[in-house]
Amino acid sequence: MSFNLNPGRRAVIGVPYTWLLIFFLLPFLIVFKISVSEMETVRFKDLITYSEGVLHLSIRVANYVFITQDDLYFKTYLTSLKYAAITTVCCLWIGYPFAYFMARANKAVQASLLMLVMLPFWTSFLLRVYAWKGLLSEGGWVAEAMGAIGIEPLLANLGLIPAPGQLMNTPFSLVIGMVYTYLPFMVLPLFATLSKMDIRLLEAASDLGSTPWVAFWRVTVPLSRPGILAGAMLVFIPCVGEFVIPELLGGPSTLMIGRVLWDEFFANNDWPMASSVAVVMILLIIVPLALFNKAQAESQEGQR
Repeated sequence: MSFNLNPGRRAVIGVPYTWLLIFFLLPFLIVFKISVSEMETVRFKDLITYSEGVLHLSIRVANYVFITQDDLYFKTYLTSLKYAAITTVCCLWIGYPFAYFMARANKAVQASLLMLVMLPFWTSFLLRVYAWKGLLSEGGWVAEAMGAIGIEPLLANLGLIPAPGQLMNTPFSLVIGMVYTYLPFMVLPLFATLSKMDIRLLEAASDLGSTPWVAFWRVTVPLSRPGILAGAMLVFIPCVGEFVIPELLGGPSTLMIGRVLWDEFFANNDWPMASSVAVVMILLIIVPLALFNKAQAESQEGQR
């Protein structure tokens, strides 16, 4: 088999790999190097030293051992993964119907609907999160509306808030903020996938006796799987390391790994420990995604 490529194809393939090498792999290797280094005041000891004809390799794994032994890190990792998964499911639940409606809407209306989805990006992310802080605080519009509807006792029974009238600094306020922030990242990939779907497939399913609901589950959902996966990754990955939203809208019961990273870097000034936490967080995300993508590729090859 020959792997000779013309210069154009080499450039097309090489540019993305070069981008990943410079902006992902190299920074990751730098962070990993810091995580296994020993800190001396404001600098790090060299991993490889040479003295008197002897080459010394010094790798410090105490930080990784400490992570496995301390319950704080284990709980924050689980909390981060839990809230990221909840946010992803909520975004899919809300975003799929909206993306489906956008894809089936008139072409003249689609541009306006797409602009509405992208409109929040025209405002500062920090200001939008602060706005939710005001809306959910006592006397805020959302807090007043939920009190009038009488939904707060249900949220209290589910453990999302400690008591009626206390919406801020709770799991409820955290999930609301993250779903609002990352919902467009779910809607846009779904819209891109659903808008390309051939409507004649649904007509064929109807001619074969399928009800609209059966046709949706047997035709539309499987064909929109690439958009679902893309949207889920775009929401789940940044949610795991989110810091601003948990800091402003969450509370002590919603401690996530982003806050732990901040404390290790800037409060404790322990860069090797913070880098170790970051490396483990990256591996918790990248390894399952790589295995999942491999399984997806194998299943697609098996269907051909």
